[in-house]
Amino acid sequence: MKLELTPGIRLMLLSTLLFAGMNACVKQLHHLPALEIIFFRSIFSIVASYAALRRLGVAPFGNNYRLLISRGSTGAVALVCYFLAIQHLPLATAVTAQYLAPIFTAVMGIWLVREPVRSWQWVFFALSFAGVVLVQQGGPATPAASAAGPADLGLLYLGIGVLGALLSGLSYNAIRKLRGREHPLVIVFYFPLISLPLAAVACLFNWQTPQGTDWLWLLACGAFTQGAQVAMTRAYQMERLSRVAPLNYLGMFYALGLGYLFFHEAFGPLAYAGMALVLLGVGLNAWYTTRFDARAAALAPAEEVVA
Repeated sequence: MKLELTPGIRLMLLSTLLFAGMNACVKQLHHLPALEIIFFRSIFSIVASYAALRRLGVAPFGNNYRLLISRGSTGAVALVCYFLAIQHLPLATAVTAQYLAPIFTAVMGIWLVREPVRSWQWVFFALSFAGVVLVQQGGPATPAASAAGPADLGLLYLGIGVLGALLSGLSYNAIRKLRGREHPLVIVFYFPLISLPLAAVACLFNWQTPQGTDWLWLLACGAFTQGAQVAMTRAYQMERLSRVAPLNYLGMFYALGLGYLFFHEAFGPLAYAGMALVLLGVGLNAWYTTRFDARAAALAPAEEVVA
């Protein structure tokens, strides 16, 4: 059966591409404190979201306050955890921990949004995650790898990275539960609405004024983030979590390509073997869910007649 690129899948692919652009901007701004970058990108996002909502005539604060605050708070704290992990762990370890998020999303979706994960999908998830581990093992060395710190601190920040992935899973499930209940831009608006004050407080204790082209990179970071958040939110509202969540892994390929083109990063054989595993796991999961849903739709009329 031909794999169908549904609107939700296309939006998730676009989201991963835009997030890769955001990561490239953050890499260019490595000399600025991480929470300062979050502060500036939150300002961009909150202004852009509010302006768009006003233009559309949509109430910015929505109606489902509990779910919206849950999405915003879990997403904001997850972002802080991710940046803390990047700052205190080897980059490969931090990114690998964050790639647990799609699996957490699908697993928690079993209880939170009543979307089952079928037995074969567990196999596909395992293939994808194994591929991520191989890519990170075969990727380029980073300065962070030699500055991970004492073992106890390494375990602490690894736990923070895993916590960030878990919170991301909760955030994505909140997005799914808001399907049809709130405009996607309202959901996006709540992310910077909560992350901005958190980052602002942190900036009071560690501030470094951006210089020259830093402002352009910060602007580009905000633009990439806003586009990625809108595309991701719509994708999670349009498709099953277990179908689109693993597509986050494809962001690694965008990142590898950008790293090769702009930062001259080279990779070993393990990385390419991992890329093949990620593609295999994601492709099989998308193909399997498409086929299963098509069969269920074909059987539904017959079951109704029998009933």
